[in-house]
Amino acid sequence: MGSLVLSKGMRGRIDRVLREYHQKAKLEKHGLSHRRKILLAGPPGTGKTLTASVFAGELGLPLFTILMDKIVTKFMGETSAKLRQIFDVVQERRGVYLFDEFDAIGGERSRENDVGEMRRVLNSFLQFIERDDSDSLIVAVTNNPRILDQALFRRFDDVLHYHLPEKSEIRKLVENRLGTFRPKKVELDSGADIAESLSHAEIAQACDDAIKEAILSDRTTITPSLLKQMLNERKSAYGASANQSKTTSA
Repeated sequence: MGSLVLSKGMRGRIDRVLREYHQKAKLEKHGLSHRRKILLAGPPGTGKTLTASVFAGELGLPLFTILMDKIVTKFMGETSAKLRQIFDVVQERRGVYLFDEFDAIGGERSRENDVGEMRRVLNSFLQFIERDDSDSLIVAVTNNPRILDQALFRRFDDVLHYHLPEKSEIRKLVENRLGTFRPKKVELDSGADIAESLSHAEIAQACDDAIKEAILSDRTTITPSLLKQMLNERKSAYGASANQSKTTSA
């Protein structure tokens, strides 16, 4: 779990999933089942997909990623058939199954613009996940938990909500990411202020940009000003992208 920079509470909840899986036999003796159907919700770039990789690595299981938006076709009957095939594999081959872009089928069944067949696809998924008694770990990921059908939450053993990193997490993320390129004395508080609205992935990319600039300039460490510059560039790029989206949708 060293690659994940999360709050103590979130790390504890992830560790609980791992601990229950490792000691599932002990729980079964008392008629209890371990957590194995997990929903990860939160903004892009906050560590959800990385968490699934951590699950796979820590449990020694292969990671299989299912892109939900790719299996949804204009022929909805085909979508349900694909889901059935996927859950057949989940039953037969133990692993961590990551259902990414879960919003593609997980929207509220009562939405006015929803089609009847898509609701049936969602109902099929709910039935598949409820009936599944395999030894695999099922992980669903969504960037928009507010649009998910509330019935979904009841089908999962746990729901983990991710958020943009706080200052203490930003400092730790920067320190970890810079590694040997981190100078002995570097003030991270001002950098943390700059990075407050950025995701874990964007901060990591800014650190990588700073390292690359140092390497190309034949330096062995980055400077505070260089780090701030790269964080500001990421922040500017994010803001420009957001503004462009608003203009396009207007």
